[in-house]
Amino acid sequence: MSISPGGPLSYGMQLPVQSQSAIYAEPWEAAATPADLVRVARAADRAGFAYIAGCDHVAIPRRLAEGMSTVWYDPVATLSFLAGVTERVLLMSHVAVVGLRHPLITAKQYATLDHLSGGRLVLGVGAGHVREEFEAVGADFDGRGGVLDESIDALRAALGPEEYPEFAGERFAFSGLGQLPRPAQERVPVWVGGSSPAAVRRAAVRGDGWLPQGDPRDRLPAQIARLHALREEAGVEAPIVVGAITEPLYVGEPGWPVGRRTLAGKPEELAESLREYAAIGVHQIQVRFRSRSMDELTDQMAAFGADVAPHLGR
Repeated sequence: MSISPGGPLSYGMQLPVQSQSAIYAEPWEAAATPADLVRVARAADRAGFAYIAGCDHVAIPRRLAEGMSTVWYDPVATLSFLAGVTERVLLMSHVAVVGLRHPLITAKQYATLDHLSGGRLVLGVGAGHVREEFEAVGADFDGRGGVLDESIDALRAALGPEEYPEFAGERFAFSGLGQLPRPAQERVPVWVGGSSPAAVRRAAVRGDGWLPQGDPRDRLPAQIARLHALREEAGVEAPIVVGAITEPLYVGEPGWPVGRRTLAGKPEELAESLREYAAIGVHQIQVRFRSRSMDELTDQMAAFGADVAPHLGR
């Protein structure tokens, strides 16, 4: 399925289990299995989720491990695995730290994923923030913003329809090198993650979509206005998909402490609250459910798809 600025408010989710930062992971995820990931992906497919997403970290230094954990599944491997057990849900990297790899390597991985999944890839990209990770693989941490800008341009060429793509930039150049298979999509959507001024500008100028990183609702209108102003200033006429990460959700009355930020209650009440995102110019929301088990999570997903989602377009 596609996500477009002209369509109804879409909803997707970052997968549990595959990243287990202390900020959002539930205790049950520590003992979860690949079969549990399959259950979540299939539940998303059934419940009308637009996409499932996976994160990207190569290695976590000890100084950050307590908060971030070291559990970060490879997004290409994970999404490819789940492509084989789903039918319609889109597969998103949220986000791929493309500065850790040469664009031809990134293109080979994600073109293959798009080909194998029948054109279900959304390539979310970001600058990254872990210095040691960059240094370990010989990548440029201090110049990562410029590297990301050029990587996006190079990936536009490398993920295009040509068997022998060509690109010439300051850091990367390639020609006369064939890569098959090509992506199934004629144009792989590239969504840019981040909420810093540089990230918003990058999304405005180079992105098909913008993935803000946790902007609260009251900050989003100004960010969205700036995004559109910068896009117009750059002369980019194509529409851009604006996203948002919602507060944690629980459909119904939880009966257990879900945290003061969590939106909980009747489906109609949740839908009314979430429609505020559409009113300020958001086209897709990324949701995360509070849960104490895999069963509770998949029940929450099913309830959201059946009882909340039908009211999002009103």
